[in-house]
Amino acid sequence: MSLTITPISSALGAQIAGVDLTQPLSPEHRDAIEQALLAHHVVFFKHQSITPQQQARFAANFGDLHIHPIYPNVPEQPEVLVLDTAVTDVRDNAVWHTDVTFLPTPAMGAVLSAKQLPAFGGDTLWAGGIAAFEGLSRPLQVLLEGLTATHDFTKSFPLERFGSTPEDLARWEQTRKNNPPLSHPVVRTHPVSGRKSLFVNEGFTTKINELSEAESEAILKLLFAHATRPEYTIRWRWEENDVAFWDNRSTQHYAVDDYRPNRRVMHRATILGDAPF
Repeated sequence: MSLTITPISSALGAQIAGVDLTQPLSPEHRDAIEQALLAHHVVFFKHQSITPQQQARFAANFGDLHIHPIYPNVPEQPEVLVLDTAVTDVRDNAVWHTDVTFLPTPAMGAVLSAKQLPAFGGDTLWAGGIAAFEGLSRPLQVLLEGLTATHDFTKSFPLERFGSTPEDLARWEQTRKNNPPLSHPVVRTHPVSGRKSLFVNEGFTTKINELSEAESEAILKLLFAHATRPEYTIRWRWEENDVAFWDNRSTQHYAVDDYRPNRRVMHRATILGDAPF
């Protein structure tokens, strides 16, 4: 069966039909999904009642999987983390962010599955870094291509929210030790397409290294606002068993926290990537 790919906007996003993610992918479907991801940066699959094992198997078609140092996971499938508002403080997801950019080799992508949804709210937005970069003036593009920025784990995972118990504190301290602040280019070159993308995000980026504190603050404020302009974004209204697969090298996302005190449960498999350049 051939896939049907329906674009959502010109900046990013497409819906894919004609594949059953509970089954192993054929080589043809695997390659077609990868090409759709490269073209559209985030793709969605409807009506996919996948188990954690099936989710991890699907994600592993595209690379090795990451085990998150802070979030809880599915015990029998530790590569699948659990975002459950009844268990974990997930406010750090309600900010524009690109996953785990505090790693030397941030995620290539992620696969998110909707398991339990509130009666209303809980949408997720994605923003396209390539469209945002291409929307900047050429002089600003040239300036940014020569800069690097610091990414810090503690900006989204502060001690006061993730060190409340002795066990949590030990995990947080070990994660901080294993992941000191590091630098990535402000503008990243996609390793497959070769296109340029903004690679700073409000969740983890703390400063632009080559600028003064005041200049860094001003430029980051501009970039955070520019990258999330409506024309560079899409908003996905989840239904149970929807699956999203996004390219973490060229997008950022925001989980809208507008459904409390209702519960929202999502499973995520994160695919390891390479060093940004």
